[in-house]
Amino acid sequence: MSNYGPWIGGAIGWALGGPIGGILGYSFGKMFAGGSGAAQQNPIGRDNGRSTRSGDFAVSLLVLSAAVMKADDKVLKSELDFVKSFLKNNFGPAQADQLTLMLRETLSQSIDTRGVAEQIRLQMDHAKRLLLLQYLFGIAKADGHIHSSELDVIRQIAKWLGIHERDRVSIEEMFQAGKADPFSVLEIDPSSTDSEVKKAYRKMAVKFHPDKVQDLGESHQKQAKERFIAIQAAYEQIKLDRGMK
Repeated sequence: MSNYGPWIGGAIGWALGGPIGGILGYSFGKMFAGGSGAAQQNPIGRDNGRSTRSGDFAVSLLVLSAAVMKADDKVLKSELDFVKSFLKNNFGPAQADQLTLMLRETLSQSIDTRGVAEQIRLQMDHAKRLLLLQYLFGIAKADGHIHSSELDVIRQIAKWLGIHERDRVSIEEMFQAGKADPFSVLEIDPSSTDSEVKKAYRKMAVKFHPDKVQDLGESHQKQAKERFIAIQAAYEQIKLDRGMK
C-alpha cells in the first residue's frame, strides 16, 4: 500500500505528533505493514508548526469521528455512510478511500478523546474547530436521531476544544428536531432589543463566514456556508416576527 505514503506525508503536519500521532501510528502500521503498528508511531515524521493543513483537519476529523461513533457502544451503517460520503465530497474519491481505511483501524482502538481534542485546540484556529463541531453533530444525526450518549460526548468534546457554550448551542440548534430557535442560533436571548439582534447578527456573520476556512478548500467552505445560511435565516425570522426593517 505504498500509494498512501505520498498523500499522507504531504498533507499532514502537526497531527502526526501528540495523542493523534499515537493513534495514527497504530493505524499506519496496520495499513502499511499489516502488523500491530506499535513500533511505528509517527512513521512519516512531524511538523511542529501551528498551521493547520487540509490533512491535519482530515485526520482530526477522523479521530473525533471514531469517538462519536463509538459513544453509544455501536457503530451504525448510517453513521459510516455519512462519514464516507462527507470524505468523498470534501477530499475526493482517492483520499476518501484512504481515510476510510484509517477510520476503520481507528474505530478498533481506545481513544484518548480529551487528549485529542486538547491537541486540536492548541493547533487549530477557532473557525476550523467550529466547523469540526458542526461535522460531529452531523454524524450523530445521521440515523435521524441524536442519542443522549452521543450528545454528551459531543458537548464534552466542545469544551475540550475550547468552544464557548453559546457557540456550541448555536451549532447544536441546527440539528435539533423541529424548527431551530432563531435566538439560540444568534446566541442571544428573546428579550434582546432590535439593536442587539442586529449587532449579534453582524458578529455571527463575521465569526462563521466561509472565508474563515478558505485555506481548507472550496468543499469545506461549502460546509461553512450551510452554517452561514442558517445564521442569515435566523436573523430574517426574527426580523419578520418583530416587523424589523
